[in-house]
Amino acid sequence: QVLLVESGGGAVEAGGSLRLSCAASGLRFDQYNLGWSRQAPGKEREAASCVGWEGITTYYADYVKGRFTISRNNAENTLYLQMTGLTPEDTAMSYCATRAGDCYLAASWYNIWGRGTQVTVSS
Repeated sequence: QVLLVESGGGAVEAGGSLRLSCAASGLRFDQYNLGWSRQAPGKEREAASCVGWEGITTYYADYVKGRFTISRNNAENTLYLQMTGLTPEDTAMSYCATRAGDCYLAASWYNIWGRGTQVTVSS
C-alpha cells in the first residue's frame, strides 16, 4: 500500500517561510515523479510544483515561481517544498501526490494523495 504523509505546515506571518515534507512508503520512490498541490477554502485543488524522479527536472506554477523550491531525497524517500515569501493568499491545505508517468502541473493528474498539512499565513 502506498502511503504519503505530509508534515511541516503551520501558522506564520506574511513574509515568513515554511518547509513541507512528505514521507513516502510502499512504492519505488526513485521511480516516481512527485508533486505538491494545495487547496484553499472554497477553491479547487491546484498544482504548485512537480519534480522528476531524478530530482533534477522541476516545474512550478506561476504563482509560486521564485518563492517555492521543490526537492527530494531518494535515499530517504522524502519530498520537500521550501516555501518563502508567504502571503495570506498561500493559506491552504497542502498535499503531496504522485502517479506513475510524467510530471504534470495539474492536480487532476495525480491519483495517489497524502492527507495534507495546513499552511496558514496571517497578514
